[in-house]
Amino acid sequence: MTTQATADQSTRYEELARRLTGVGAVKRELARHLPAECPPGSAAVLTLIDRYGDMRLSRLADLMAIDISVTSRHVAQVADRGWITRDADPGDGRCRILRLTPAGSALLAEASARYTEALERALADWSAHDIDVLNSLLARLRSSFRTTELPDEGTP
Repeated sequence: MTTQATADQSTRYEELARRLTGVGAVKRELARHLPAECPPGSAAVLTLIDRYGDMRLSRLADLMAIDISVTSRHVAQVADRGWITRDADPGDGRCRILRLTPAGSALLAEASARYTEALERALADWSAHDIDVLNSLLARLRSSFRTTELPDEGTP
């Protein structure tokens, strides 16, 4: 690779790093549209349990790609609000199985609707093709960093 080609490649990745910082700002803006009683961490817990079904805390921590102690705090918050239950695991009484409650499902439906509406408003002037391309590229980017193979992720 030539010196110029190496410099161009480096510049591309520097620009990508700057753009990814902007994605964080977009996520924070979208989080403002969640119900007041449902912070982003809680929404993530509900979304993952809804998508992947009942699970142990360790599985949720893996899916969230965060430390189990942080995951445990998120789980305690949603359990205290009655959005999930923590039932004894019949296969291992020392573990708990996390399950979405009807109240959690209802809140998740509201959160997802708000999130989707905010995206629709913000991207109203985008073509369907551009949104499809963005979806494909974001999925590809995520898969490039995935350490565990997981099904596609969704909102919120």
